Amino acid sequence: MQRSLILLKPDCLEKQVAGQVITRFEDKGYSIIATKMIQLDEQLLLEHYAHVAELPFFPEIAGFMSSRPVLALVLEGEDVIKGVRDLLGPTDSTTAPSGTIRGDLGTDRMKNVAHASDSPESALVEINRFFEADQICG
Repeated sequence: MQRSLILLKPDCLEKQVAGQVITRFEDKGYSIIATKMIQLDEQLLLEHYAHVAELPFFPEIAGFMSSRPVLALVLEGEDVIKGVRDLLGPTDSTTAPSGTIRGDLGTDRMKNVAHASDSPESALVEINRFFEADQICG
């Protein structure tokens, strides 16, 4: 069984579509084994977005991601990383096909409903960044 970190972003919670997104994950057979609502602070944002923290658009990302709490989830299931990313569609919601989460519910490249781990290695790092071991069931 594979695990993935999912962050339901501020736009997802603002539009009140978190239930729709979670339903799509569960309909594919993925299990929620951890969840919590969290306000992302500067330190956590710098860690999570270290790969772009020095780029000119980072303040916009940080401002958006800290504009309201996010819902962090750990999903578990067979090939969950690829499966969730397929459900989400491309990062840029304007190019995401209808039927994908981002195509149906996203707005643009940043307001794209959810973050999902992109590899088993990043999933492990990201899950450990957002959750303590005793917060994860299973």
